[in-house]
Amino acid sequence: MAKARIALCRWRALALSAVLACAGGWALANEAAPSSADPALEARVMKLSTELRCLVCQNQTIADSHAELAVDLRRQVREMLQAGQSEQQVIDFMTARYGDFVLYRPPFKALTALLWVGPALMMVLGLGTLFVVLRRRSRLADAAFEADGADDAPNDPHLS
Repeated sequence: MAKARIALCRWRALALSAVLACAGGWALANEAAPSSADPALEARVMKLSTELRCLVCQNQTIADSHAELAVDLRRQVREMLQAGQSEQQVIDFMTARYGDFVLYRPPFKALTALLWVGPALMMVLGLGTLFVVLRRRSRLADAAFEADGADDAPNDPHLS
């Protein structure tokens, strides 16, 4: 009788854990990404989504991001294209709403010039600094450089 009761408790525990596991999976399940019946429209949505930056992630396009805002922006792009708007109209709407920052490749203008010129400027400054330092070092006499630590080691009283 005791063995039957233990077996029944085990089965109940197993059934309860299976129900909880399924419920947990349902709670974590996300809505499937909406896709259009028109593959050409979906291709346009994905092409345009690669041109727009995720405002949450900031280093991903809305096509690559899984953030809720990126999903909403992709849905909005899909709806605007379904309504007959052109890609340029969608881009103009997004930049009017979020600024040039939403564009993954912002246009070259006064406000974004540092984004385009900055990396080249930093490289030129770095190479120029390296050139100046190496040129100054080549003009110094050998006595201006510190000796290797190996020659000083026996004279150091703290090491013996």
